[in-house]
Formats: sequence, structure tokens, C-alpha cells
Amino acid sequence: MKNEYAHLTEVAAEAARIARTIRAEQLDAPNSPCGDWDVRGLVNHWVLYTSHGLEHRALRKDLPEELTARDFTADADWAQQYAAQLDRAVAAWSDPAVWEGEVDLGGSATPAADIAAMLIAETALHGWDVARAVGGEYRLSDGAAAYVLGVVESMAALYRQYDGFADEVALPASASVFEQALAHSGRDPQWTGA
Repeated sequence: MKNEYAHLTEVAAEAARIARTIRAEQLDAPNSPCGDWDVRGLVNHWVLYTSHGLEHRALRKDLPEELTARDFTADADWAQQYAAQLDRAVAAWSDPAVWEGEVDLGGSATPAADIAAMLIAETALHGWDVARAVGGEYRLSDGAAAYVLGVVESMAALYRQYDGFADEVALPASASVFEQALAHSGRDPQWTGA
């Protein structure tokens, strides 16, 4: 749990950093690396699941409908609110006991550590999506990148069954570990939105 929690802390901090770089007019951009989502739709998904969803999973609570329908970006200070919610979510996972047992995902119980792994990967992947959509840079340590790649490799087949990942993208041999994670999740590391 110690290494995983460090990765969670890192991807959350990077998400908060990226959010603070986004200008209001960038939210109206029509393209993102995530298929049919525009930037606002992508950011709202990112905020919902990587901060509120992250905390609610730790607390073993369902996301309230009010949150699932909310446009977080409608608030001028949404990035600051997101950063604060990320802090609460990370704090909720700081207790080693939270990583034990199972989390009920609406009728199917999943080990809490597996849920945390999926959320760490989602925070990193969607963090890259958002950064790339607004012309920014995503930063991740080699250790966290290797962890995300391992998670993506372990869940790719399942995610593809439910259209969560597209087909794997071919990469040159020189690709970084995080580029491999992106490509294995169906993302093109060279995507520019142009």
C-alpha cells in the first residue's frame, strides 16, 4: 500500500497542477484525446471520478446523483475546488485499512486495492488527456509510470469489452514507459488535436 499511496499522491498533485493551468476559453475546445468528448466534458468527467469518486470509493459510498449531473467547470474557481477535493480524496486513502476489504460497485464487490489501482491509472490517463487537450505537458515519475503501465496492462482486456479503452496504438521501440501505458490504453501519445 505504501508505494501505491505514493503514486496516488503523485497523480493527484499533477492533476491539481494541470487544472490550475487551464484557461476558461480552453474549456470550449471541441476536441480532446477522448473520442467524442469536448474539453469541458472531459474535464467534468475527470473532476467527478478522480476526486469525488476517489473519495467516495474510500468511504464505501455511492456518488450522489447531484454530483454526476454537475458541471464543475461552471464555477470560476473550479480548479481550486478540484484541488481541495483531491486533497480530501487522497486523505481518505491514507489509512492502510481503507486498502483492505472490498468496495461494492453496485452489486459486484471488488478488492479495495484493485479499485485504488484503477483510480490511480484513471487519474494519470485522464490527466494526460486534459493536459494534451489544452496544449500542456503531463509529468509523471518513472516509478509511477511503470505502475500505471502495469495497471493498464492488467485491465486493458476488460476495459475494451466495455469501450473504456480503444485498440492499442503502435509505438516505436524508443517509447517511454508512460507512452506505452497511453498506447496500451488506446491513446496516441502523439495526439495534438490539430
